[in-house]
Amino acid sequence: MIYVIATVTLKPGTVEAFAAAAAPCLIGTRAEEGNISYDLHRREGEPNTLVFVERWESREHLKAHFSAPHMLVYREATKDMVVDRMIEVVEPAKVDNL
Repeated sequence: MIYVIATVTLKPGTVEAFAAAAAPCLIGTRAEEGNISYDLHRREGEPNTLVFVERWESREHLKAHFSAPHMLVYREATKDMVVDRMIEVVEPAKVDNL
C-alpha cells in the first residue's frame, strides 16, 4: 500500500469553486481499481489550502489514476485556481524498534 498527500494552495476566493469541481473527481477516484481511500480536507488555519489524503494498493494504480478521465476533467476545471501544488508519496516500510 502507498499513501499520497497532495497539498493544493488556491487563489483567494476559489476554495468553494475548487471543491465543487473536485467533487466528481472524488467520486470517480473512489471507484477506481486499487483505490483504498481518497478524501479532501481543509488545512487548519490556512483557508486557501486543501489537502487530498489518498491510499492506493500500488504505485501502478496511482499512475493509472493520473490519466483517468475524471482526473483530466478535474485538472482542466481547476488549473486557473491553483497557486501551488505539492504531492508527497509515502511507501511505508516496516520499521522495527520505534
